[in-house]
Amino acid sequence: MRSIRAAAVGAVTLSLALAATACGGGSATGEGSNDSPKTLTYWASNQGASVAVDKQVLQPELDKFEKQTGIKVKLEVVPWSDLLNRILTATTSGQGPDVLNIGNTWSASLQATGALLPWNEENFAKIGGRDRFAETALGSTGVRGEDPAAVPLYSMAYALYYNKRIFADAGIGKPPATWDELIADGKKIKAKGKSVLGAEGSNLSENIHHVFVFAKQHGADFFTADGKPDFTDAKVVDAVKQYVDLMAKDEVIPTGDAEYAQNQSVSDFAKGKQAMLLWQTAASNLKSQGMDEDAYGVAPVPVNSGTPGAGTQVNSAVMGINMAVFKNTDNIDGATKFVKFMTSDAEQKILNTAYSTIPPVKAAQGDPAFSTSATAVLKSTLASSAAALPQVPSESQFETSVGTAVKELFADAAAGRAVTTGSVKAKLEKAQQQMPAA
Repeated sequence: MRSIRAAAVGAVTLSLALAATACGGGSATGEGSNDSPKTLTYWASNQGASVAVDKQVLQPELDKFEKQTGIKVKLEVVPWSDLLNRILTATTSGQGPDVLNIGNTWSASLQATGALLPWNEENFAKIGGRDRFAETALGSTGVRGEDPAAVPLYSMAYALYYNKRIFADAGIGKPPATWDELIADGKKIKAKGKSVLGAEGSNLSENIHHVFVFAKQHGADFFTADGKPDFTDAKVVDAVKQYVDLMAKDEVIPTGDAEYAQNQSVSDFAKGKQAMLLWQTAASNLKSQGMDEDAYGVAPVPVNSGTPGAGTQVNSAVMGINMAVFKNTDNIDGATKFVKFMTSDAEQKILNTAYSTIPPVKAAQGDPAFSTSATAVLKSTLASSAAALPQVPSESQFETSVGTAVKELFADAAAGRAVTTGSVKAKLEKAQQQMPAA
């Protein structure tokens, strides 16, 4: 999912007291109907630099769909800070949109509500078949062994963005391939008066994405094979400490970044204030802030040793946006047609070009627009060195509890308080206690 947001907070059992105004349909029976065949409501996630940018991207495509089918789509672009709570409220109340975007990491949590249309073979056949989609993208659509709760729409991966001029001024000839190299480069960069590496220390989901990768690089997972939280495993503790130590000990992440949660690190990079940025598919965001593509390079996220790959060489989560249908839509046929339209080869090229993302539809990936040097790194990462975040029903609570623990550890580091193995373990123990009972 995109990290343009502050992390959404909530649980699948969110109270109706938190309900926001819901739009859209829904039959009284809780099952899909075709009572309103000429209209659809669509909650789109905020993918661009602003909600206004998203409307400029999406509305022409929705108009095209209306011209083709006679179905009018009412669009609402929902900010990331609101999206998860809005969705959870809709699953509880039964009043939501017909079609919506979800962060792919939420798929299993939302699947557990029973509110989303399952994408069985029959439904996949209506949009051209399951085999049109990359397997890595399908791996983040719900609990393994069950019919997916959503269909991949945009795929993303983390990369290391680096400022070419800052690197040249510091006498650095190539981007770091390992964390030790990054820390060593940081000393040269700081000697030239620049910040080294940006982070969003108060963004819960950004925290989760990074500590998940560090855990993989330590050969650990946050959950056991049967889906139980295992946050205090020694390797998990070491992984979280290694990430926070980039600020607390290694001093490559500025202490001020502990308060960042709304893309400030991206802005710092775009303005030439810092040398490196770990981000998901950042090209369109950087361009919108006036940074020329020739000013930066794109490289794989560092690993502890060697080169990116599987197992302990994983260097990104499989990030992305999925498209789901509320099961009680009152235009089930139209909703399916809309998903087919948005995941068609032609629309995948248009939309993913606009957002600098990677099409999860295999045929669209071959378009020249996705063959630049920057996208080559992202495609390679998704194909060979990215792993899906835990596809467990409690994933959204995991983002909240562990993401908050990491936020608090960054706050400790920024305040000069010691970040020790013991303090990291204590924060993770607290986070595990906040998880729902199995």
